[in-house]
Amino acid sequence: MPDELDLLRRADPVPPHGPHFGDGPLDHRAERRLELLLRADDDPGARRRTPRARLLWGLAATAVVLATTLTALLGGPSGQPAVAAPRPLAVRAHSTAVPLDRMAELAAAAAADGSPGLRRGTHVQSWSLGMSDDEPPVTLPEERVVRWNADDSHTELVVATDPRHPGRPVLTDGAADDEPRPVADGKVLSRTTYPPSWSDAPPEARPPHDPVTLRAYLAETARTGTGSLSTAELLDSVQELLDHWTLGSRESAALVRILADAKGLRPVGQVTDRLGRPGQAYVCDVPGERRMLILDPRTGAVLGLEATFTRDDARFGVKAGDVMEYSAWLR
Repeated sequence: MPDELDLLRRADPVPPHGPHFGDGPLDHRAERRLELLLRADDDPGARRRTPRARLLWGLAATAVVLATTLTALLGGPSGQPAVAAPRPLAVRAHSTAVPLDRMAELAAAAAADGSPGLRRGTHVQSWSLGMSDDEPPVTLPEERVVRWNADDSHTELVVATDPRHPGRPVLTDGAADDEPRPVADGKVLSRTTYPPSWSDAPPEARPPHDPVTLRAYLAETARTGTGSLSTAELLDSVQELLDHWTLGSRESAALVRILADAKGLRPVGQVTDRLGRPGQAYVCDVPGERRMLILDPRTGAVLGLEATFTRDDARFGVKAGDVMEYSAWLR
C-alpha cells in the first residue's frame, strides 16, 4: 500500500493541546450544504447533486468499458475500481437494541476520568453518492485528515481510498480538465495548508462538555434561526461538529444525552460499521430517506452516520436502500 496511505492511517489528527480551529475555504460537506440551500426550493432531487459529483458522469455512463480497460491496464479483475455504492449497514439479527437513555448512562460512566480528551481536527472516511438527470449514480470514497499547527494554521490531507476494496483503484473527480478518472488506492488528492484564522462561532469554536450548552452550540451550528432542532437537523449538526473536532469522552457523553432527550431516534440493534467496528445503531426516518447513527457500545462515541434512500427515484437512477452518504470517524 502506498506510503502516503500508511502515514494517513497512523496520523494523529491534531496534537492534544493544539491551537484553536481557524476558518478556511468550504470543504466538500459545506459545498453540499450550500448546494442544498441554493437548489432545494426549485428541485428537491437536486440536493444531493454537488458540483464535484457532477464531474463523474462521463465515466459512470461507460462503467463496462472502464472495467474492461482497467483489466487490460492493471492486470486482471482485481484491478477493477469499486464503482457501486456501498450496501446499507445491516442490523445483526436478534441482537440487543440498547435504548439511548441506557447508552447515555454508559457514556457518562466511561467519561468519569475525562479521557480521552477533546482534540481539534478530524480523521474521517466518507462515501458520497453523486446523482444526475441522465447518468447512473456513482460513489466517491475519500479519507481526510485535518491537523492543526502551533501557529493556528492547519493542514488537510485528502486521499482516495475505499477500505471495502483495499489495493483496488478508486474513482475520483477529475483534475483541471474536469474528467473523472480512476486512481490508485491511497492516491493523494490534495494536501492543503490554510493560514491562521480565528473564529468564536460553532463549529469552529471549542465545543462544551455539558448537555445544555452543547445543545445550544449544535443549534447555532445548524443556523435554523429558531433555536430548536428536528432530529434530522440535530444529526446534521453532529456531522458538522465531527468534521471539525474529535470529541473527548465528556463531550461524547453530553452528546449522547442530547440525542437521548431528543426522542427522535429509535434503537434497532447491533451493526458492524464499514471499518469493521461493532456499534449500536439508532435510526430516524424523514421523507425519502433513513438516517442511521452508529455509537460505540462501550463509550457512546459516534462511529458513523449513514443516510439511505427509502424510495426509488427513476430521475436519478436510485433505488430504495441505496446509500446517499456515509461518514466513519476515527480517533
